[in-house]
Amino acid sequence: MDEQWRADLGRWGIPSEIAAKAPADPWGHSPARFAERTDRALAAPEGPTLARIAEALPPGGTVLDVGAGTGAASLPLAGKLGELIAVDTSAGMLAELTSRADELGVSARVIQGRWPDVAAETPVADVAISAHVVYNVPDLAAFLTELSGHARRRVVLELTERHPMSWLTPLWEHFHDLGRPERPTVHDVMAIAEALGHEVHHEQYLAPLPRFAELDDLAESACRRLCLGQDRAEEVIMAAVELDMWPLPRERWFTLWWESK
Repeated sequence: MDEQWRADLGRWGIPSEIAAKAPADPWGHSPARFAERTDRALAAPEGPTLARIAEALPPGGTVLDVGAGTGAASLPLAGKLGELIAVDTSAGMLAELTSRADELGVSARVIQGRWPDVAAETPVADVAISAHVVYNVPDLAAFLTELSGHARRRVVLELTERHPMSWLTPLWEHFHDLGRPERPTVHDVMAIAEALGHEVHHEQYLAPLPRFAELDDLAESACRRLCLGQDRAEEVIMAAVELDMWPLPRERWFTLWWESK
């Protein structure tokens, strides 16, 4: 099952002849954009994921946030947090998280590295959370096993129903005549977690906000993801409108959780 996950995820790779022409990293993420999402989450701290973390978190408890980014999934719990342990590969993301943790009076321990490579140097927490990360993880069973091993009470995952780049499928076909896979999905994540012996609970709901507020934002992101220069933005906008992609429908998100053994 884990091998099927790895194979399905591998099919999302960008062909080398397309990637070689990319003017910018098609897989890159902006700490500034992530920080904006965190600030929105701090302004309106609600939703199923936060609720599932909060109900398992004792007052002054600890949260391990793997793939923490700038802290959108964990910092809104500042009032209950004793310590936040944040793991991420990006120093820029962790810097944004630390800055906000300081403002909120949250004790934050940051560990730069990839999970589960840094699991041995990471403390155990009351609750372990990983939000919008699993579709970047080829060895999902090992990832979840170490995540569960670092949670005294509960593990919580947040993810989209399908691969987060699925929205680009019509544009890949339009600009590169390239089809995109339909798997893996959240149901594959649930199956792998259950195969590891966990009783997985889930809740599904619409994403709290649209992926993009403006067509220009869609075009900027699509150009980078499609390995096109930003000078192609108007073409992307025209294609998105012609393909009836705008406005993008809200994504369906899932919160998964299970109790630690």
